[in-house]
Amino acid sequence: MKTTSITINLSDEKQVMHSFGASDAWTCQFVGKYWPLEKREAIADLLFSTKVDSSGNPKGIGLSMWRFNIGAGSMEQGDASKISSAWHRAECFQSMDGTYDWNKQEGQQWFLKAAKARGVNYLLAFTNSPPVQYTLNGIAHSDQGRKSLNIRKDAMPDFAKFLAEVAEHFQKNGIKLDYISPVNEPQWDWSNEKQEGSPATNSDIYDLTRLLASDLHDRKLTSKVVVGEAGEIKCLTGHIHGDNRSDQIKAFWDCSSPCYLGSLSNVAHAISSHSYFTTWPVSEQVRIRESLDNRIDQIDPKLSFWQTEYCLLEKNDEIPHGHGRDLGMVTALYVARLIHSDLSIANATQWSWWLAISSADFKDGLVYIEPDNTGSQGNRSPDSLEHDGKFLPSKTLWALGNFSRFIRPGMVRVGVEYDDHRSLTDAANSIMASAYIDKKSHKLVVVLVNCLHEDQIIKISNLNGSLHLANNRFDIYTTSETSDLRHGSTPADDIHIPARSVVTLIGHELLL
Repeated sequence: MKTTSITINLSDEKQVMHSFGASDAWTCQFVGKYWPLEKREAIADLLFSTKVDSSGNPKGIGLSMWRFNIGAGSMEQGDASKISSAWHRAECFQSMDGTYDWNKQEGQQWFLKAAKARGVNYLLAFTNSPPVQYTLNGIAHSDQGRKSLNIRKDAMPDFAKFLAEVAEHFQKNGIKLDYISPVNEPQWDWSNEKQEGSPATNSDIYDLTRLLASDLHDRKLTSKVVVGEAGEIKCLTGHIHGDNRSDQIKAFWDCSSPCYLGSLSNVAHAISSHSYFTTWPVSEQVRIRESLDNRIDQIDPKLSFWQTEYCLLEKNDEIPHGHGRDLGMVTALYVARLIHSDLSIANATQWSWWLAISSADFKDGLVYIEPDNTGSQGNRSPDSLEHDGKFLPSKTLWALGNFSRFIRPGMVRVGVEYDDHRSLTDAANSIMASAYIDKKSHKLVVVLVNCLHEDQIIKISNLNGSLHLANNRFDIYTTSETSDLRHGSTPADDIHIPARSVVTLIGHELLL
């Protein structure tokens, strides 16, 4: 059995971790409204719970952020929305006459309350399109070739007011929306009629953010605006589309930019992006994240990077069958590697998956649903899945849990070096290691991703020699083909991890 030796530098402090999350689009609108309560509660536990069973195994992955989609009204339009699948439409709180119906999005509101009840730290509301009553074409996605926000010129203040009204309603009813993200993947034209969406220029985002920030301030709300949600990381770091929808770190966070947002106190000091199209080959995954980190250092070294959406769209040597559903370790390890890269190379403080629940034959869910009687994958018959079915946790759920369940808000990532000085690319193809400390509880968290087909021995030291832990032991949590965050214990100087696994080590009473 081969040995990998790593050294943890407890004094080499990196980023302060914010949260791990997933979104309620779009399946939660049916599951949360119609499914039997017992099944809803069980799914919510898988996503949000930080409790353990009698053997110490986690009951869920303890997400610390929940992303709530504020719909634009395509559901009410039905077929007139031109979005063919009802599963990709969304209701809107505001009616066409300007009145509000707070019973809308009932299923999503159920999961929002379930997240809060289970102690999820942060709630974020995001939009894909302005409400249809404000759009230029009267629907919730754009016309082909459009580059600016699909909104009437006179309606931008109304859109901002709508978002603030939603935030105020929830806060008055005991659910604070900590963040509002008003645009999503603004680089795409969103004309494909598959879901709600709108492009937006940097100027659009700047104007909308200023209006929204002002409205939130006037209402004395504490919600903060988060900008970005770029379609891919390269849109943050340079001009790749030849128009005013990229180079967004400079656009929003360079104080000389006409779109500078740093003077607005209720805009989060962060830039967000999605990790699509930047994962393969692995050397490119590494290079793009190094470039992102360098760009942030150039413009604003204190700026946080949030990776706010990802699911697998790839077809490559590791994912030979493309985007079809996979509940196993192939997809889970691919995702775990990406999380490691986003956290350890791009220094992400926040990391979110796309769909918490999926009904599709696609690699986009943490928990999958399907009919009880047929076992068919991705069946979207209204008579079956809208009202009931069975749910299937994926290995991707548990692999994300190796990070989200144990790396809690406020923990600090610290430096890790491989004793054989392997490159970041070589590590990403073999054994990846990242480490985090909780200064208050003196807890050490080490996440190991083993992409190799052989078991490994891991030797861990710090710069001053041995780690000083309670009883010289780690709690160990393993996700593999046969384990879902299975709990165990291991001597700190004799750590064995299985082939093709994600492992989290927890050390207590760390001497800092």
